[in-house]
Amino acid sequence: MLKLKLLPVFILLFAGLHSGYSQLGFSHEIGAIVGPVQFRSDFGVRNHEGTNYGNSGFGIGIVHYINFAYRADCNCYSTDTYFNDHFKLRSEISFNKTKLDHHGQWAEGSGENAEKLRRHTGEANNFDIGMQLEYFPLSIREFQSFSYRLAPFISLGAHYTSYNPKAYTTYVDPATGIADNNILNASNFWDAWEPGSINPSSGSAWSMVTSVGVRYKLTTLSDLMLDLRLQTYFSDWIDGLNHQLESNKNNDYLLWLNVGYIYYLD
Repeated sequence: MLKLKLLPVFILLFAGLHSGYSQLGFSHEIGAIVGPVQFRSDFGVRNHEGTNYGNSGFGIGIVHYINFAYRADCNCYSTDTYFNDHFKLRSEISFNKTKLDHHGQWAEGSGENAEKLRRHTGEANNFDIGMQLEYFPLSIREFQSFSYRLAPFISLGAHYTSYNPKAYTTYVDPATGIADNNILNASNFWDAWEPGSINPSSGSAWSMVTSVGVRYKLTTLSDLMLDLRLQTYFSDWIDGLNHQLESNKNNDYLLWLNVGYIYYLD
C-alpha cells in the first residue's frame, strides 16, 4: 500500500500537470465543495434505509479545473474541437468523515449478539486526492457566453485515498458486569466474525469516482455546482471492519451530494 507520506508526490505530480497545461495556454478554475455523505460499509445492513441515512457524515474539498475551451494567454477561445468544447479536467483534494453504527434487524433484535452490535461503533475518516474527466453534453463556449444558464455533466476518474478509521466498543460482559472497551477482544463483537475482523489501522487505497451533476451560471466568472458522486474503494478496510460472512460481498463505497462554488481564474 502507498503511505500517507507519498501524498506530497501526488500533489507535485498534479502541480506539474497543471503547469504543463498552463504553458499550453488553457485557463483555470478553482472552487470549494461541501455536502452530506452516505458511507456504505460493513456496518449495518446493505441497502437498508436506516443504515444508509443513519451512517451519514459530511465531506469538504477544494477543486481545480483545466478549461480547454478558453485560452488565458490570449484572452480568447481555443481551437474549436469537440474535446475542447465538451471536456474539462478536474483535480481535487477533499476530506470526508462519517460516524458509523449498526442498524437493521440484527442490531434491533434481542440477545447478546444484538447487544454487541449496538455497542460497536466506528468512524470513517478519509483524505482524498485525485482527478476526473468531466463531459458536458452542451457546448462549454455557449454556456460561458450565457446562451443557457444550466450545463449538465458526467465524470469519471480515480482517487488516491488515505484512510484513518476508528473503532469503539462499550459492550458489558454479563459475567463480570464490566466493559473493557477492548477492540482486540473478539468476545466484545458478533460471535460469527473471525478474529481480526476489526482493524482500525490507517492505510491507503485507490478508488474509482463517477458523478453526475449540473452547473448554474452565476456571472461571467463564477458558477454554482451540484454534484452527486459514487466513490468505490478498492479495499474493504476503509471503515475498519472486514468480516468474512456471506453478507460482506462488496468493498466499501460512498455517495456524496455536494454543492460547490466555482470561480474562473483567467
